[in-house]
Amino acid sequence: MPLQGNLRDFSTTQLLNLINLAGKTGTLSIYDGVKTGEKDAVGNDKMMPGKERARVSFKVGKLIMAALGGQDGNLVSVLNKAGKLTDEQARIIRERAKNTSDKALALLLINANYVTQRDIVTSIQQHTLDVVYNLLGWSEGPFRFEDNSLPSTDRILVPIDLENVIIEGARRIKEIEQLNAHLPNLDMALKFPDNPREKFKGIHLSVEEWRVVSFVNPKNTIRQIAKANNMSEIEIRRIVYGLEQAGLVEVIRPAEMPASAGGKMQPPPRKAPPVQKTVVNKLIDKIRSI
Repeated sequence: MPLQGNLRDFSTTQLLNLINLAGKTGTLSIYDGVKTGEKDAVGNDKMMPGKERARVSFKVGKLIMAALGGQDGNLVSVLNKAGKLTDEQARIIRERAKNTSDKALALLLINANYVTQRDIVTSIQQHTLDVVYNLLGWSEGPFRFEDNSLPSTDRILVPIDLENVIIEGARRIKEIEQLNAHLPNLDMALKFPDNPREKFKGIHLSVEEWRVVSFVNPKNTIRQIAKANNMSEIEIRRIVYGLEQAGLVEVIRPAEMPASAGGKMQPPPRKAPPVQKTVVNKLIDKIRSI
């Protein structure tokens, strides 16, 4: 019988501890909660599983795969996010290798000198950890653990010890609480400060930071920027916090969302901003226009 429940009663950290200590093999799925209209024994709303939010797989107590619902976790996306493939390279490879498995594609990329084996292993490992660290902060949602259920054999699986994941996860939960308190509303926007040329002089940014900077515009909400760059809420909060502390951006009210008489903001536009040709060129154009 599968293990199932709700994260409000049995946290993700507790689940990882159980899986680690018992050396379990299988897949943990976490879902959106759909209220049934009934109450449980302690008065909480009963929930049934809705859309899948995340899927995490384990083999003999080791973490081997993790993916967020709605995000493409294939090899090309992972390498692109890690900065091992440019946006243009990723686009071309997707078009030319639509039906190629991750394992077969890895060999092709290595042989073509796009990436090394180490690039692939470290990128997959970091992607897996990012997903797990993200869901460690979730406090509610139905879950289900299916014994002996494993991902497709076409996927590249990198085993990771859970002990360090749990320790690092506890530290990150505290960090998440601090970031949420600093930036509680992702429907705010970003703008460059005065004299942006001076601020950016000598600054070295990561690939993810450049991608966020390329969308800095009073009309783009932080939530839209995260969606356009396929980033989780914690990832976008961490990057915005770093850029803000460095004095490179300022958090403001979006240009298209003026405060109403009651001080409340209008709903943000749903459409994510389009991705431009290159991050650096767009950044230069933005700075010149200020």
